[in-house]
Amino acid sequence: MIAGNRPRKARRMKGRQMRWVISALLVLGFVPQALAADLDILRGSEPVGPATFTNWTGFYVGGQGGISDADADFSGATQPTIAYVLRDTALENTSHPSELPVLGAADQTAASYGGFFGYNTQWQDLMLGVEANFLHTTAALFAPSNPIARSGLSDGEGNSYTMIISGTGTMADLNYVALRGRAGLVLGDFLPYGFLGAVVGVANINVTTAVQGFCEPGSTPICSNFAFSASAGRNYALLYGATIGAGLDYAMTQHFFLRGEYEYTLFAPFDGITLQVSSARLGLGYKF
Repeated sequence: MIAGNRPRKARRMKGRQMRWVISALLVLGFVPQALAADLDILRGSEPVGPATFTNWTGFYVGGQGGISDADADFSGATQPTIAYVLRDTALENTSHPSELPVLGAADQTAASYGGFFGYNTQWQDLMLGVEANFLHTTAALFAPSNPIARSGLSDGEGNSYTMIISGTGTMADLNYVALRGRAGLVLGDFLPYGFLGAVVGVANINVTTAVQGFCEPGSTPICSNFAFSASAGRNYALLYGATIGAGLDYAMTQHFFLRGEYEYTLFAPFDGITLQVSSARLGLGYKF
């Protein structure tokens, strides 16, 4: 009985051992995978969908229109002509009548229109690009004229003069091209951007000056009355300046986009005239 039971017990023991071994192998095979999955989550390596950005890379072209506020200060516009005519006189060297302000500042808001052409490069959600932007403004500026009369202007030689100075100033047909560098951030189908650039333009500018000088009582016999008129400026006068602003492009389709932007442009003084233009406009563009 005892001898017969031993083989049976041995077989049962052997079967139990095999089941334990198999169970242990299964557990050992499962645990590393579970731990690895947990560690992947802790490392932040859980797979996510690919990032999606609107593709703004490439060349584009478009048209635009809006309003522009042009502000020109003519207060120094008559100075060059008066100073030139009186350049060799003791009156200019002593009393400086050329520095008397005759004209004021002119401001007008009017329609403007133009076009743009540029190229964008893109790194995920960052856009960098260059653009040529053309604008024509319909503003026509007329400087307010305030004739000035000054008495007691001395030439340093015992003579005193009364001077009457008047003038006119106009600026029209302003056209300019801005070469701008752009930087923007892609937010879905929207592209907010800022820009900075240089500007070259042309405008029709005309300034006239009329000056009369009368000897005051008590002046020496060498004193003599005088009168002259002069004009300055020209058509298609060349202007230079700088521009800065910001805008927003919206991709309607793969190729067409809408644009809205604000631009401030400051021109360098030209013949004593300073000019600045602020523009707000809408545009429609096509990306190739």
